[in-house]
Amino acid sequence: MEKTKICIIFGGASSEHEVSCMSAASVIANINKEKYDLRYLGILKDGRQFLYEGDVERIANATFAEDSENLVPAIISPCPAHHGIMILNKKEGTFKIENVDCFYPVIHGENCEDGNLQGLLKLSGVPFVGSDNRGSAVCMDKAITKTILATVDVPMADWRLFRNGEWTESDVLWCEENLGYPMFVKPAGTGSSVGVFKVKTREELITALENAMKYDPKVLVEEYIKGAEIEVAVIDELRDGVRVTTASNPGELDPGSEFYDYDTKYVNDTTSYYIPARLDKETSEKVRELAVRIFKRLDCRGLSRVDFFAGEKGIIFNEINTLPGFTKISMYPKLMAEFGVSYPDLIDKLIEFAKES
Repeated sequence: MEKTKICIIFGGASSEHEVSCMSAASVIANINKEKYDLRYLGILKDGRQFLYEGDVERIANATFAEDSENLVPAIISPCPAHHGIMILNKKEGTFKIENVDCFYPVIHGENCEDGNLQGLLKLSGVPFVGSDNRGSAVCMDKAITKTILATVDVPMADWRLFRNGEWTESDVLWCEENLGYPMFVKPAGTGSSVGVFKVKTREELITALENAMKYDPKVLVEEYIKGAEIEVAVIDELRDGVRVTTASNPGELDPGSEFYDYDTKYVNDTTSYYIPARLDKETSEKVRELAVRIFKRLDCRGLSRVDFFAGEKGIIFNEINTLPGFTKISMYPKLMAEFGVSYPDLIDKLIEFAKES
């Protein structure tokens, strides 16, 4: 049987470049190589694209860009007639076309899961895993996400948006009076808690606003919600030609730190995981229902991880991630495994839905 040709995309011109590389290495380690013919397309931090033909370990530790002998200049073709990857022949100065059956972006952050890459993949005419450019863009921008979900009464923390480094003392006073300390400062368009700060004083708030705006000109200041951090994996499947969206059982994490920041997620080993979450059955079902409703309302496809808080104020939506981490410690594959879908089977389901839908 002829293998399905899959191009795994990783890296990216993003603050989450290294996380993407770790996720991609995990996917490569778990994908069924008897079933799939793999290509690895690495995007450097400056945005250049290369087919990488070297040691996968250099993907895992994000040093593939230094392995110049195994980097072949290539670009994703924006033309459906070419249907895949355009590879440069350096000696002749010409391109050859290599067809691809499905792109599998394992890539996070700005320029990667914010709709920019998805727009290019859509132009290519090749099926790809995950949401399209519209759903990706909506979910990447936390302010747009919250604005849309407010129309369907999804419970959320109070928040205020700041733009382009512009705020006044009255804006800061509003946050203090309406949100109270502590509060969170978040760039609107990053993931993996990049540029996120928990602040407890006015001085910390102003410093955090300045720092967060280094990552995005749009910054949210959010009410602090005390409660357990709850995550749900959502997946699409086709059953008898009908799209079926399912949420896993909720999982819970205890970061063992001030909050679940970048280092806690990917560097330190302080987080405790509870799968399933320590919730009663009624609350778990409510979280699952909310996760599917949010997923559909935001026009997501394929997969997403939806995050909540569970505490004194009930279930509070936090954020959604359309291309969640797939590292060996990431919650999405862990949640799906608890739900009865192994890592290799999960990859199969995502690819099958992308190709058939």
